[in-house]
Amino acid sequence: MHALHKVGVALLCALAGLSATSCKRVEAQSAAPMLVHDGALIEIPAGSPLRTHLVVQTIGGDTGGRRLDLPAIVEADPARVANILAPLTGRVTALNVALGDRVHRGQVLAVIASGDLAQANSDLQKADDAFATADKALTRARGVQQAGGAATKDIEAAESAYNQAKSERERAHMRMEALNGGGAHAAGQLVLTAPRDGVITTLAISRGAQVGDPTAVLMTVTNIERVYITANVPEDEVGLIARGTPADIQLTAYPGQTLHGAVSEVNAVIEPDTHRQKVRIALDNPGGRLMPNMYATATFTTPASSGASGAVSAPQSALLMNNDSITVMVEVRPWVFERRKVKLGDETDAAARVLNGLAPGDRIVIRGGVLLND
Repeated sequence: MHALHKVGVALLCALAGLSATSCKRVEAQSAAPMLVHDGALIEIPAGSPLRTHLVVQTIGGDTGGRRLDLPAIVEADPARVANILAPLTGRVTALNVALGDRVHRGQVLAVIASGDLAQANSDLQKADDAFATADKALTRARGVQQAGGAATKDIEAAESAYNQAKSERERAHMRMEALNGGGAHAAGQLVLTAPRDGVITTLAISRGAQVGDPTAVLMTVTNIERVYITANVPEDEVGLIARGTPADIQLTAYPGQTLHGAVSEVNAVIEPDTHRQKVRIALDNPGGRLMPNMYATATFTTPASSGASGAVSAPQSALLMNNDSITVMVEVRPWVFERRKVKLGDETDAAARVLNGLAPGDRIVIRGGVLLND
């Protein structure tokens, strides 16, 4: 015990910055032991210099809001993203946009020369001619009938031919509308137009290139006037953030600037690869300053009652590392302490949320606990 007393005095001298001579004087004056071990308890006897270096405080319930800082990313609104595909094969004869260009709805993006489209256009002309012929035949048959010179079966045959020609004409027109979007009528010219205002965010063709896969995306038009800040919530924090929860967003690209919003969407599933839940904050984006794939941090403040029952907050200065676990020194009676393991939740620079190990009303060492740490 005498050796432990000398070590404690030396540590106090080092913390206080005393000289060797002054330190010897303190050791000589200090007749009482620094501390006494009684099983798992540590007692600080009267007259111990430790009593002037320990600060003990009663902790209360965690009534303040919880703060969660979560990694996030800027994403385009999926409802405002349009992939442009060519429904037929052909060769690109004109490309009117480049990557990053802003486009308007109806603007011509590219023109593709397509033999398949020429065939569809030919079918449309044939259907128009067949319908016109059937229409004239039906008109003549009805005229003859009114003059009393046509049999009923001739009228029925003319009406059947008319209905078939009409259906075929409508089918040919609908196919042409689907293939060409009602654009250019020149034979074999497939005109690709922008379905919405936006920006060309991907481009996979060039002038003169052959388009051979009708399912391949040739370019993407993305409207970023409104974007999502998508944050990833750890699995053990799921349920703390609901729709409408306020959020502060800071972007790596714009340090020192904070954007404000609220959660607009909460995924109903956990992502299988990250085991995190995605929550999204919708933000207006005039001028396009927020670009998809930018990194961000989303900060949420949630009620303390959302977490574990009985949670309290402890100052960071009270937390001690002991054999790879976090502990605090709890006063069980005046100047008698026990070490207690704690489980932490979210933390700030000043304090940590203790999920279990402490309860409101406990008295803990908030300063000087390292002197009791062994």
